[in-house]
This record gives sequence, structure tokens and C-alpha cells, in this order.
Amino acid sequence: MSTRPWIVDDDLWALIEPLLPPWPEKSPGPRPVADRLCLQGILYVLHNDIAWQLLPLELGFGSGQTCWRRLERWQQAGVFEQLHRILLAELNAAGELDWSRACVDGSHIRAKKGSRHRSSAGRPAEDGQQAPPDLRRTRHPAQGRHTAANVNDVTQTLALVDGIPPVAGKPGRPRRRPDSLLGDKAYDSKAVRHQLRRRRILPVISRKGAPNIKGLGKLRHVVEQTFALLHQFKRLAVRWERRTELHDAFVSLACSLICWRRLKKARP
Repeated sequence: MSTRPWIVDDDLWALIEPLLPPWPEKSPGPRPVADRLCLQGILYVLHNDIAWQLLPLELGFGSGQTCWRRLERWQQAGVFEQLHRILLAELNAAGELDWSRACVDGSHIRAKKGSRHRSSAGRPAEDGQQAPPDLRRTRHPAQGRHTAANVNDVTQTLALVDGIPPVAGKPGRPRRRPDSLLGDKAYDSKAVRHQLRRRRILPVISRKGAPNIKGLGKLRHVVEQTFALLHQFKRLAVRWERRTELHDAFVSLACSLICWRRLKKARP
């Protein structure tokens, strides 16, 4: 990783710039800070987990409030979801995605300022992040959800699978279903197994009260590695954003950056 990972290189910017909504030509007020600089300010916060108001002005990225507003605007325009989908398609075209299996798991983080999710007791809950991120031995986050901490993991399985975006990059229709889904005992459910088979996905899920499937841990280690990669973005290790959609924006952006790094390694 670069010593300044918030700096956006020309190749990445060439992918992002066309996705950004145009700025109104006759916008009132002073000339807005350039989009590329604001993006670097957002990445600085994502990597370093500082409060928006503490973003150093001397970096030239604009104020924290300016970057926060740009993050909100781009999330509403679907910029980060589009970027993630484009990068998955690039990885698929490069032969870096193996659709033979995907892995599902959950991770819990503290929501320091609370969120719109509430626990059964009415208190702000911990944030539960879940994802089937692995397509192949490498770690490629494909889809994620977050819930209150008291939500059972198994209830999110089908939503996670159905939320995998259609990934282009190869001849034929874009693909969005892995051949199999790997999960631990937390995802053991007859109903889930039935619904996965209806989607032509083989469930490889350990059963409660029975020994774990032999060799499953070695196949599922990638999902833990993916969470480790996500938590390198310090803003994701603890949730500070009250608004769900802004936390989602950070998660989508982090997933995109993980895919971008892998794509750069895969290119000659």
C-alpha cells in the first residue's frame, strides 16, 4: 500500500470521473473545490478515521464539510455502486473471478454515535456487517449488508446472494450467481438451503450439532481476510456515521479500492 493511499492516480480517476454527476454551470457561491481533490479528502478520512472537521486544510482537499457534502451527493447518484460494478467486470474480464464458490460471514463493529438500527431494547445497536465477498482464492468483495447486532445472520443470506450485482466482462449475459455458497453453522437453515437450490446454488453449509464439513475452513478463510482488508480502512473499524447511506458509501468505496488494487496486480 502507498504511504499516501488517499492520492487518486490517473488510471483510477479515469474510471471515476465519468461516473460523477455534473456540477450546475450557474451554481451560486464560490467556485467549488475540484472533484478529484474532494475525493482525496474523502479517502483521507476513510483511511485515517478522523472527524470531518479535522481534515487538514493545508492538504488542499477543501474543508471536511465540503468533502462530506460531496460524499453525500455522489452516494445519492450511485457513483460508488457503479464503480464497484465496473471494477468487478474488469476483474471478471481478466479471469480473476472464479464463480465456483462464494463465502458468507458476518462481522460486528461498534456504532459509536448510534444509527437508525435499534436493538430490541431500544438502544443503538452494534453494527453487523455481512458479505459473500470471495470469488476465487483472492479476496474480491462482491456484496455487503449491515444490520443491527441482534439480527440473526441466517436471515440475511438470501438478501446477500440476491444483492450480488450482475457482473459483465465476458461474452454472454452478466453473471450474478456463484455455483456454490460456503457458510458456517450460523447459516444452517433448511429454508435457506431450499431457496439456494432454487437459485441453482449449491449450499455448502455446516449443520448444527454435526462436525464441520472437512476442509471448509481452508476454503472460507478468504472471507476473514476480506474483513481484515476492509478494517484496514480505519473509518470502517468503528462506525461513526449516523446515516446508514453514508456508511454504505464508505463500504462501497473501500470494496472498490480493494478490487482496484487486485486489478492493478493482475494487469501485465
